[in-house]
Amino acid sequence: MAWELNSDRPIYMQIMDNIKFSIISGKYPCGDKLPSVRDLAHEAAVNPNTMQKALSELELTGLIQSNRTTGRFVTDDTGLISSVKKELATEYCSEFFEKLHSLGMTDNEIKELISDII
Repeated sequence: MAWELNSDRPIYMQIMDNIKFSIISGKYPCGDKLPSVRDLAHEAAVNPNTMQKALSELELTGLIQSNRTTGRFVTDDTGLISSVKKELATEYCSEFFEKLHSLGMTDNEIKELISDII
């Protein structure tokens, strides 16, 4: 099944986010080998060149590492993975709070809502 990608952001960036989420959620654990570019491109229903760009960008972050002869692997740096997890959580929370504010909710109303949920 193809990944959910839309036109609001460049596709390669959405692919990067999807792979990051797969890593921090444990779908691709520390040190594990990632599927090939072609396999990932097929799974995401995108051009292999687009997938290659996303993977190359992820390599620059250190989240994945490339070995010319054996493929790409998830980093074994658990600190980096934890950092990425916190970064994504902060991003999602910020977007959520912005939406609540756009609904006219005050900070106190948001705090009450959160305390009800937790």
